[in-house]
Amino acid sequence: MFDFDYQLSMLPKTPGVYIMKNSSGEIIYIGKAKILKNRVRQYFRKSGLDTKTRMMVSNVAEFEYIVTDSEIESLLLEQSLIKENMPKYNINLKDDKRFPFIKITLGEDFPRVFMTRATPKDGSRYFGPYTDVGSVYDTLESIKKIYPIRTCRRIIVEGGPPQKPCLNYHMGLCSAPCAGYISKDDYGAMINDIIRILSGHEISLNRSLKKEMEEAAENMEFEKAASLRDRLRAIEKVQKKQKIYFAQKESDEDYVGLYSDGQDTCVQVFFLRGGKIQGREHFILKDTLDQDKGYLLTEFLESFYGKTAYIPKTICTEETGDPALLNEFLTLKKGSPVKVEIPRIGEKRRLLDLVIKNAEVSLSQFKGKMLKEKEEGLSLISELGEILDLDQLPMRIESFDISNIAGVDSVGSMIVFEEGKPRNSDYRRFRIKTVKGANDYDSLKEILTRRFKRGLDELERIKSKEMDYTLGRFSFFPDLILMDGGKGQVSAAKEVLGELGLDIPVAGMVKDDRHRTRGIIMDNREISLQGRRNILNFVTRIQDEVHRFAISYHRSLRNRTQINSRLDQIKGIGPKRRKNLLMTFGSIEEIGKATEEELLKVPGMDKKSAASVTEYFKNLENTDE
Repeated sequence: MFDFDYQLSMLPKTPGVYIMKNSSGEIIYIGKAKILKNRVRQYFRKSGLDTKTRMMVSNVAEFEYIVTDSEIESLLLEQSLIKENMPKYNINLKDDKRFPFIKITLGEDFPRVFMTRATPKDGSRYFGPYTDVGSVYDTLESIKKIYPIRTCRRIIVEGGPPQKPCLNYHMGLCSAPCAGYISKDDYGAMINDIIRILSGHEISLNRSLKKEMEEAAENMEFEKAASLRDRLRAIEKVQKKQKIYFAQKESDEDYVGLYSDGQDTCVQVFFLRGGKIQGREHFILKDTLDQDKGYLLTEFLESFYGKTAYIPKTICTEETGDPALLNEFLTLKKGSPVKVEIPRIGEKRRLLDLVIKNAEVSLSQFKGKMLKEKEEGLSLISELGEILDLDQLPMRIESFDISNIAGVDSVGSMIVFEEGKPRNSDYRRFRIKTVKGANDYDSLKEILTRRFKRGLDELERIKSKEMDYTLGRFSFFPDLILMDGGKGQVSAAKEVLGELGLDIPVAGMVKDDRHRTRGIIMDNREISLQGRRNILNFVTRIQDEVHRFAISYHRSLRNRTQINSRLDQIKGIGPKRRKNLLMTFGSIEEIGKATEEELLKVPGMDKKSAASVTEYFKNLENTDE
């Protein structure tokens, strides 16, 4: 047993990180401390804790800690451990996305410009974050119409052997540096113009282009003047796509505002680039209850900027817990000075107030949508309960399906709907272990047995207090099981439930000859859903979702096999290097885009293996052309 009194007395009076664990040894919270002894002991006092913290502490079975030399080191370590373990009670920004950026590969003689979500420190220039992927593609298309830059992944070095230009050159969309048709300096001038546009500094560019256009007209070079005119118009289009709000000065700033209604919180972020609001994003933090506003904002800023690739020079926000520590943390992350401002008056304050107002509106819209969805969901399950003559409302519905191709890589899926809407966190996938070939009935029996046996085991552990009920992954049983299929699938499910002594209603979702949902089969009778549009749509949605989830898992297994076999074709790439490459770049497409310098940063890679990878994809690209 963990001796809390003794361990608390042994805590050092130094900075560090503390790690809270539950009875299963799972990490549920990670925090930093200026003085470990003082901070950790605060959790185990009987008063002064907010509701969420009291709930967390009630689940703590043990804790451990790591001593650091300074408070900033503890903050950096805390962020690293949170990212790795994703503890339940930390702010993990589940709404967070890997925002798209526009990348310019400045490390190459003839740089490329493209969208990416991976932002390694490779000497490239990144612009963003953007919150609308569509606007990124529109911006890139507009830029490529203005400047004939290359889009291929070839390794092109100035003075290298000329290559055959691709179709883009003949269409006037590429200046063909591969064939030596443009110098490095002239190509670089185009890239500099693109950087000015994306940085929001296009006013001076417009001025110089306009002057050049007027000079060309005076010299009666009308074709050149018309080309410059078209370029100016195209640049104006790009500006309009990015322009939302003008600041008094051209600057890169983020504005972060928070609004709480006492139960939940919304944090809104406005991204200003070159003095214009380039995008915005909001994050809903649920069940914040009576948590301190400054604490929430500090946690958010540390978590958000601990993950994002780009940190602006200035972040305007409200009062935080420790602005000096936050400044130091952000400066270390960025590699250059970052200033966290708390504007009181003036234009910046007015914009911050606007951000806070948007946070209030976003939270109101979110809660209104949630309430409407809940009412609609309860109405649907009430009607479904009446149709099936159930004793209680089917608040939790589980559905199961099998996917395979000719019996290969058989997989099972389980999806969950609660109160009429999907509960994605409870979705489960199963690889079929005991059944050979395409036998859907036996495969269904296997996954149902595994699912409910695991649930029964968890319930026993919860009853004996070996496990906290909130940690159960299978211990919540459904009020209704909907099988994707007819009598055979329903019988398979009932057989498993009978063997386990469980009494759960089971129904099947049947389709017509056109493969469209037509009704529900229960107790050996089919119930038509014709004329019940809402329920028909609801059941169709469940049936489509369980099928989609099973197919997506099966496809991911096939793709993984294909990717592995494709990388195995590259000389010098074995299982370990293959795994490291995929972990670093995320996909075979990103590996194909990587330069030798980027590949050399992957653990286990050397010059020879990196050259093999780039040569393989170069040959593949030339073959495709």
